[in-house]
This record gives sequence, C-alpha cells and structure tokens, in this order.
Amino acid sequence: MARRGAPPEVNAGSMADIAFLLLIFFLVTTTIETDAGLDRMLPPIEPPDSDVVIKQKNIFMVNVNKYGQILADEQPVELADLRSSVIAFLDNGGLSKSEATQDNPFCDYCQGLRDASSSDNPDKAIVSLKSDRETKYGVYIAVQNEIVGAYNDLRNREAQRLYRRNFTEMEDLYNNPETPSEIREELKEKVKRIQDLFPQKFSEAETAIK
Repeated sequence: MARRGAPPEVNAGSMADIAFLLLIFFLVTTTIETDAGLDRMLPPIEPPDSDVVIKQKNIFMVNVNKYGQILADEQPVELADLRSSVIAFLDNGGLSKSEATQDNPFCDYCQGLRDASSSDNPDKAIVSLKSDRETKYGVYIAVQNEIVGAYNDLRNREAQRLYRRNFTEMEDLYNNPETPSEIREELKEKVKRIQDLFPQKFSEAETAIK
C-alpha cells in the first residue's frame, strides 16, 4: 500500500500493454512506399543456342549515363525522340527479297526505310539498354517506357490494320481475369499474331560500373 502523501505509483504492467497495442497499431496502419516500375511481362528463359550469330546491325544500343544523357547507337538523342528512333530500327525491314530465307524472311508489312545497314526484320531486331550505376532511377524508367512504347505503337498499327482495334486494348482485355472465357479464347490467337509480327526482343544489359 502506497504511503499517504507519496506520489502515485505507475502500473508497469499496464504501460507495457499500452506500448504493445501502440506498436500493433502502427504496424497495421503504416504505409510503406515502394518504387514504381514497368508493368511488363518478361519473355520466358530459353536455353542458349551456341550456333546463333547476331549481326551488329540487328542490335540497337541504348546507353544512359549518370548525367541522364541518352545515346542511341552512339548518337546523342533526346528522350522525346527516342521512341521514333526505336520504331525506325524495328520497322526498317532492311533484308531484300532476294536475300530472304525461311529463317530470315522478308518483312512485307514493314514501313521503314529498308536500309541495308540497319535491322533485317522485326524478328531479328534486338534493342539493348545499358546504364551507369549512378543513373537516376526515374530517367532509367522513362527510357524503358519509351522503348516499350515503340513496340506498342507498332503493334497497335498492325492490330488496326488487321482487326481495326488497338493491340494494347486487346491485350488488356485478354489478361483481365474478369473477361469471359469465350472472349479470351477469341483474343488469344489475335494477340499472339500481333506479338509475332513485332516480337519484343528487349535486352537490359548489366549496369556499367564506373
């Protein structure tokens, strides 16, 4: 029993309970922010083929340095112009009919310059993105968005030509779990056909250490 006139005692057991409840409250209500990224499905991992030889002209190199400067095939380019540069590379169709083979066909739907020094066809065209370790995350994501946007623009063009609707619309509807199965089945072949016309061969190289 506390002495008369002495300060009231604190119930340590109750204080521990209150502290525990506060801890649980903050754990439940606290929102932890996460970095935003691209909503992009990566292609499945395939075993390497030692016999594959990639021509340099079929690789479009994009480099982003620590200052946020962008080089496309070693030429400075603004972010606003990057998408059109990637489209020109993917849509080039530089392989002539006389040079075409079953494994390396002529692209009859390509609308590019058909420059023999650039990509043969969309199936052979590879876009490679590389950055410095100090490159800002926002700049890197913006460059990624422009590259993926180039693929989507070309796919939308072909989807409009073949089906009178955008590829991105069909893909979103196909990937939506609430889409009825019969509609998904109808879209499956169309989505794959467009993807095959412009396959997304986008390589993100290891970060350069400088």
